[in-house]
Amino acid sequence: MNHTKNARRLAAALAVPVLLLTAAACGSEEKSSDAKVTVQGKFGEKPEISVPKDAKPSDKMVVTVLTEGSGATAEKTSFVRLDFAGQTMKDNKPLGGTWATQEKSGASASAAAGPRRQLVTQLGQPSQEMPAKVLEAVVGKKAGSRIEVEGTAKALIGDQLNPQSGVSPEDGLVWVIDVVGAQKVDTKSEAKGEQAKPEAGMPEVKAEPQKAATITIPSGEKPPTDLKEQVLIKGTGPEIKAGDGLIAQYTGVKWEDGKKFDSSWDHAGATAFQIGTGSVVQGWDKGLVGKHVGDRVELVIPPKFGYEGQPQSGLDKNTLVFVVDIVGKV
Repeated sequence: MNHTKNARRLAAALAVPVLLLTAAACGSEEKSSDAKVTVQGKFGEKPEISVPKDAKPSDKMVVTVLTEGSGATAEKTSFVRLDFAGQTMKDNKPLGGTWATQEKSGASASAAAGPRRQLVTQLGQPSQEMPAKVLEAVVGKKAGSRIEVEGTAKALIGDQLNPQSGVSPEDGLVWVIDVVGAQKVDTKSEAKGEQAKPEAGMPEVKAEPQKAATITIPSGEKPPTDLKEQVLIKGTGPEIKAGDGLIAQYTGVKWEDGKKFDSSWDHAGATAFQIGTGSVVQGWDKGLVGKHVGDRVELVIPPKFGYEGQPQSGLDKNTLVFVVDIVGKV
């Protein structure tokens, strides 16, 4: 299972009004000051994008730094947390974004009242929400920066443009991106320290270095009906707060048969999800907010806090057991 499929399984995908991509696009970045669009609003505020009626999009990608930040620099494989808004230039048709008011559908009640959903991803990995070439424009920018990216669909998406999107190759597209955070983390990182013994009723965990954890379900034990958690290794890093991008190694098994259904160690290594905003299963939101970088956490998640009501997941009736190493945040 590849990184993108794993992200779709663990995360409740954000809605994208226009499905532009058939797959991730790629290409080199072209920079210019010849922007056709004006943007109002400060970093951290919803941008107001204006396009002159006679504006013709550039046939090369145009990247304009609207606000230069002073935080960490986003490198080619950095994990980033972004706000963004996108639209077509011709008719202002939305292309997705993070500024919409959060709706309770698809998110826990606590998440709906909390931080806004943002895009958390690793640069260089495919994204379901933004063309790869547009995402590449973030490389080299510092946290706190606001950039504007525009050009034709051909220039920004190329051959990967979905013909059913209603967007033609010559149509102009524009994105405004706020680089909220950037963090470079080794994708082979893992929690270090002496591991605690499992508490009564908790599965046993054997975690060998650089491998998926072996999780043994207690013999004869019925699955719990409520969320259970235990910190197996106590880290000393910063606290994970709602809205943060959680960078983690993880392994998940089904309580019912003990079979592994997913592990970050089986593909690209550490991956990132926004926590506390309904972007992942409720068991992660409830069990990992308040923990610390460096923690190894065991979670036992009943269906009501997992994939209940989502038969397409194949896990809607299962109690899930996760071992999560929190290796960073963004």
